Amino acid sequence: MATVPTGRSRATIIDVAQAAGVSRQTVSNSLKHPERVRPDTLERVLAEIDRLDYTPSTAATSLRDQRAGAVGIELTGLGTTPSEALAPFLLGLAVHAPAHDCHIVTFATDADRPEPERYRSMWRSRLVDAFVMMDTHPDDPRPGWLRERRVPFASFGRVWDDPSFTAWADVDGRAGTSDAVDHLAARGYERIGWLGWPDGSAIGDERRSGWVDALERHGLDGPEARAEQDLVSAMAAAEGLVDSVGGGGAIVCTSDVLALGVHQVLLRRGLIPGRDVGIVGFDGSQTARTHGLTSVHQPYGAIADTLLTQVHDQLTDDELPSAGVMLAPELVPDASTERT
Repeated sequence: MATVPTGRSRATIIDVAQAAGVSRQTVSNSLKHPERVRPDTLERVLAEIDRLDYTPSTAATSLRDQRAGAVGIELTGLGTTPSEALAPFLLGLAVHAPAHDCHIVTFATDADRPEPERYRSMWRSRLVDAFVMMDTHPDDPRPGWLRERRVPFASFGRVWDDPSFTAWADVDGRAGTSDAVDHLAARGYERIGWLGWPDGSAIGDERRSGWVDALERHGLDGPEARAEQDLVSAMAAAEGLVDSVGGGGAIVCTSDVLALGVHQVLLRRGLIPGRDVGIVGFDGSQTARTHGLTSVHQPYGAIADTLLTQVHDQLTDDELPSAGVMLAPELVPDASTERT
């Protein structure tokens, strides 16, 4: 059993959570929404609150009372083309927001690169209490701007320029593409190529490394090509790649958009995806479901819930998590890897 902390004036919500063996969210719910907590858990938490003489920070309480009850998210993180992940992630945020005593406020920019200006406007107007961001990348100006001003936020994706920042949740792209190769090898595809984004994408490079690892593990090889995240570029790159893998080969793609480009090239040639050439995408988007593409699905709901918990903890107890959260994706087979 945890003891009353020494060397500081009062116990924190973390002390109570550790002593009761529950999460900080459960402690918060025990105080604000006891109906959400199992009776035996509630009894244990309240006993530790009494034992540790825990009192929520008056500063945090004041902040909470003045909150807008809103978390902002930018709809277009990179340029004017929405991410394939945006819609399912936004849905996940909307579904989980009520459990975190907030609602989601969207805003947008038509800039070619993400800039802090719209964040500044939303924050100064007190329209939101915090932000969730996505599409992070090296040299992204947003995380630094928010941290300098002590604005609470959490990131879908690591903050690449600041490894010390811990309020993030991400998907293990390396594991996802490794699973894709394992899936294709198990189904008898002997030459497995890669269609990825241009060099320099942290996310794309990580996903490619999973393909490389798995090829080495299976003693296979395969060609690779690069394309921008649009259908025309993907189809152009897929033409030569399909020739290189040949009949009975397969292609792992860094996104469902690129996978659709391969799919369209096969259809245009009179080939059947799966039977003639296998295809695996990444994201688990509506594009994959519509076209029967096997894809590595991201756990958007779990990501959203994790990030909202991180934001909630910053607002109520001014606490960052001890580490970011890496979540495992799930490969979901479909027609594009059916060989018969």
